[in-house]
Amino acid sequence: MKVFQFIFLCFLIIPFIEIYLLIQVGGIIGAFPTIFLVVFSAVLGAWLLRQQGFATWHRFQASLAQGTIPAYEMIEGPLLLVGGALLLTPGFVTDVMGFACLIPQLRTKIARYVIEHHLIQAGGPFQQASRPEKDVLEGEFRKEE
Repeated sequence: MKVFQFIFLCFLIIPFIEIYLLIQVGGIIGAFPTIFLVVFSAVLGAWLLRQQGFATWHRFQASLAQGTIPAYEMIEGPLLLVGGALLLTPGFVTDVMGFACLIPQLRTKIARYVIEHHLIQAGGPFQQASRPEKDVLEGEFRKEE
């Protein structure tokens, strides 16, 4: 399955799951406690996102000050952005996925996976791709007049 097809299916399926869960939880604990939980998770998520964002930003600046490439921080930044967007989306499934993006150990593992499997093995976006062996012709050249 292609990435865009997967994302499209997620945009179709997740809202139905969220609505179903909100109705079920609202039926069990009531409407106002359900609304409170959704709002509380958004506020808590925004607070955690702010903390994690500043921590990542400070690590980014420290890496630059030491003269090293802040590779992990450059991967963790978009993960924090996605996590924040998921936390601000009302619902329980998106909140769980958003809180998962705010766990530092999980973000580090995801960043390590992306760096090792998609940037190093693929040559990275800034490295010139090597040509396959079959396109190389070896021989000598001599110009005759």
